[in-house]
Amino acid sequence: MSKQTIGFILLVLGVGLAIWGYQLSGSVGSQLTKAISGADPDKVMKLYIGGAVSAVAGFLMLSKK
Repeated sequence: MSKQTIGFILLVLGVGLAIWGYQLSGSVGSQLTKAISGADPDKVMKLYIGGAVSAVAGFLMLSKK
């Protein structure tokens, strides 16, 4: 696979993980956890962080020639 293909896959994966984390943060269980502890659940934070890291890595791979 070429470097640009891997970069594109990472970028799409990162965006997908971030969207999945956003949708999960609106669930009843997440809302309850947030109401009790004041913080997002660990799974939501892992999806946000993983999505951001993956998207940035993909973007950097696409921007380099």
